[in-house]
Amino acid sequence: MDEREVRFEPLRPDYLKVMRIRVFIGAAVLTGIVLFFDAGDIFELPVPIGLPTAAAALVLGALAWWMPARRFGAWGYRLAEDELFIRAGMLVRYRTVVPFSRVQHSDVSQGPIERRYGLGRLTLHTAGSRTAAVWVPGLDHDEAERIRDLIRSRIRQEPA
Repeated sequence: MDEREVRFEPLRPDYLKVMRIRVFIGAAVLTGIVLFFDAGDIFELPVPIGLPTAAAALVLGALAWWMPARRFGAWGYRLAEDELFIRAGMLVRYRTVVPFSRVQHSDVSQGPIERRYGLGRLTLHTAGSRTAAVWVPGLDHDEAERIRDLIRSRIRQEPA
């Protein structure tokens, strides 16, 4: 079956806000570093003081708005009978299939920004793979717990 025919569930729309907040925090730190060197007059630049800081703030702010939207749109997941399919990646695209039989244990976590929006991250720790853990961020917290519990119940039903 062609992947374009398979419907992947998108992440919760509030996760885009979480992604943007995280990137804006990083952009603010980088702008602060530029401000430190700009205002400190450490380098003799042939431009007015404040111009490098303003340019950095403008460029980093634009990237902080645009990049998370691109990354957000690349994520998706699909829950099947005995597997979880995950897609992610902008430049390098990842398509991951996690058979429930390979799952050792699972976690649902929330950072402080995710908690504010009621979101969670489902992490599945797998056996014998090159990526020992895979995750799906940006899920509704209750949905992440529901998926975790569903996977746990399916694992317990499998014969040893």
